[in-house]
Amino acid sequence: MSDTVKPQVKVEQELACLPAIALRGLVVFPNNIIHFEVGREKSIAAIDWAMSNNSPIFLVAQKDPDAEQPDIQQLQKFGVIAEIKQMLRVSDDLVKVLVEGKTRARLVHLETEGEFLIAHVNPSPLKGIRNADPVELEALMRSIQDLFEKYLKLTPRLPKDVVFNIISSEDAAFLAEYIPANLLFKHQDKQAALDEGKLIPRLYKILELLEREVQILQVEKTIQSQVTHQMDKNQRDYYLREQMRVIAGELDEGEDVHAEADSYRQKIEVLQLGEEATQKLLKETDRLARMQGSSQEASVIRTYLDTCLALPWNVYTKDDLNVNRAETLLNKEHYGMEKVKERILEILAVRSLSENMKSQIICLVGPPGVGKTSIAHSIAACMGRKYARMSLGGVRDEAEIRGHRRTYIGAMPGKIISAINSAKSANPLILLDEVDKLASDFRGDPASALLEALDPEQNATFKDHYLDIPFDLSKVLFITTANSLNTIPRPLLDRMDVIELSSYTRVEKFHIAKKYLLPRQLDSTGLKGKVKMNQAALYTVIDGYTREAGVRSLERTINKVLRKCARKIAAGEAETISVTPAMVQELLGPIKVKPGFYNKTNAVGITNGLAWTSVGGELLPIEVQAIPGGSGKFELTGSLGDVMKESAKLAVTYAKVHAQEYGIDLDKMKTLDLHIHAPEGAVPKDGPSAGVTLTTALISCLSGRQVRADVAMTGEITLHGDVLPIGGLREKSMAAYRENMKTVLIPYDNEPDLYEVDDEVKQHIEFVPVKTLKEVLDRALMPATPPTAVRRPTRKTKGEVVAVSEQEPADTMRQ
Repeated sequence: MSDTVKPQVKVEQELACLPAIALRGLVVFPNNIIHFEVGREKSIAAIDWAMSNNSPIFLVAQKDPDAEQPDIQQLQKFGVIAEIKQMLRVSDDLVKVLVEGKTRARLVHLETEGEFLIAHVNPSPLKGIRNADPVELEALMRSIQDLFEKYLKLTPRLPKDVVFNIISSEDAAFLAEYIPANLLFKHQDKQAALDEGKLIPRLYKILELLEREVQILQVEKTIQSQVTHQMDKNQRDYYLREQMRVIAGELDEGEDVHAEADSYRQKIEVLQLGEEATQKLLKETDRLARMQGSSQEASVIRTYLDTCLALPWNVYTKDDLNVNRAETLLNKEHYGMEKVKERILEILAVRSLSENMKSQIICLVGPPGVGKTSIAHSIAACMGRKYARMSLGGVRDEAEIRGHRRTYIGAMPGKIISAINSAKSANPLILLDEVDKLASDFRGDPASALLEALDPEQNATFKDHYLDIPFDLSKVLFITTANSLNTIPRPLLDRMDVIELSSYTRVEKFHIAKKYLLPRQLDSTGLKGKVKMNQAALYTVIDGYTREAGVRSLERTINKVLRKCARKIAAGEAETISVTPAMVQELLGPIKVKPGFYNKTNAVGITNGLAWTSVGGELLPIEVQAIPGGSGKFELTGSLGDVMKESAKLAVTYAKVHAQEYGIDLDKMKTLDLHIHAPEGAVPKDGPSAGVTLTTALISCLSGRQVRADVAMTGEITLHGDVLPIGGLREKSMAAYRENMKTVLIPYDNEPDLYEVDDEVKQHIEFVPVKTLKEVLDRALMPATPPTAVRRPTRKTKGEVVAVSEQEPADTMRQ
């Protein structure tokens, strides 16, 4: 404050020069102790100066609380000279101050140019105390006391010390300063009292203020009384809302529930719903009109009506039934899947000829990663329909399908109605994903809840528990996906048209990777035009690093190769990269897919069986070993189920019955312990289709005849040696093709199922239908060789030649 004249506490012609603080919404009275916060720089500087110089300070209220730099025109004429009792610096920008008002003063002049405001004030204490009319003063004091008692009854929130000081004091001058300082008056009213410099007029002013406050409080009490009488005894929680409603009624601003109900009625009439739905919605609208707008039940009804009216009741998209265009689109987005595409094109063709055809429910069944979900999205695109997806995996609660009843708190529609609402169409394509993963518990069976929705004879009047009015689902095209049909309840499966998607062959995976996966990953990694993968490199990834029915792992592996290429390019090691098979191993490490254990050479006691799993077919080898010196017992290992154990018993019985036919010594069998094992013992195995495999391996072990390495087999057996049909032939044949089998023995009754087998598989594998175990053994076992006909190869030294008899069949050398 180098350029500012320091204020001197002095009196020149009764003027005092003091540091000043402009107050916002606050009025200080003499003999009043008050604390407040100061944040403006000039105000803080004034307090610092006053504390440093042990000086009083002038406090005056602003006329406009929003003014940041007030001048004398924006300040009140009268303020208070106060003494600073205590100061607390909260931060650099905030100071808390405790002050005591000393003397009323009038602002004469204000200096605003310095570091802080400097006020020239004229002390003007309260006058007219000594010469006041005693009678008038007594009357005013009594009136003020009476009004204060009324005020106190209406406002029990005053501190006890304030009440005591006002009631016990008989000093009119004290009350003239104390009452306006401590009662809850507006700051404008307090300033008006401070402006009045004579005792009697100020007491009149206080009396006027008290009278007005009492009237306001009485009106407020009347409003509260009205609210209390209107409330029910069990609805005290609505007190504040009811109070607001009564106040709004006094101001003519109440909620017009009747107008809201009329708006709902108009919307219902425009929808032109059925008679049942219209009556139900109008009934709810009438209930709303009779309720108070702020009640909880009214909010529930509003939510229900909004949900119902938001549904696309009569909104339909027009189907694009151009079969040629749909075929082009499906072929562009998906490789293979001929039967699925054919089925979709048939639906479009029939719809183009008959508009009244009911929607079929299609179930796409196949191992993970073969494109079931993506084909559904493509079907919606080629038909021009809206698309919505529902994931049913792990759903246990029936209410998730059909909704919750409105009696429950937080009730909402089920997944089907929610999907319709999100699609904004009454005839969308809805994908029910993983329908085989539905579960059931004490909350209900969600699979049973789907029966009505998926039945073309019933879903025209489907009722969601929340809506409680019928909604037409007959125009919706439902497509479900599943990995296995075994866990789908029979009644639900009966309503669906099943289309099976098999595992991809090696060639199909290559074309999918080349046409779809690789370009997509090149775009996502930003390597388009910078990285190329030749045919051999893709086959290396397919054969050496992925072993799956679908292509998900293949896409992840391609992405991994491209990420490593991106790192090389980003590091400046190369500008473009052409990935070769050798580079694939360099980037991904050693080949991960190891050859499985099965009969690779014509061996004794090892037979190649075929098994079905939820992720495709697998080769299931069976081993049998005979242990001499035993007691005729046999042991089963490899996590075999009860059905497979029973098949093993059938195989042992068949071997004993036909022992002579295959050169088996029954007496010797009594001293042999048999051990039957299915490798990969940690994987549970069960099912009757391993019967022929078990029997062939057992006969081979006991007779010493080798089993052909290029033959795989599947089939259930009977006690008399008949071969019964099995399931999953398509997946099993794919597994045989993957492991380079040349011949597959199948039950005779499964021959029609060969129609479902891919043409590429049938070109490379010879399928042999068999009716009996004798046909299986004749085809699978090597011919019995007389002991003198074959000279076993022996290890010789000094150049001796190892020879093989010409009488040994050439099949023994086939590898």
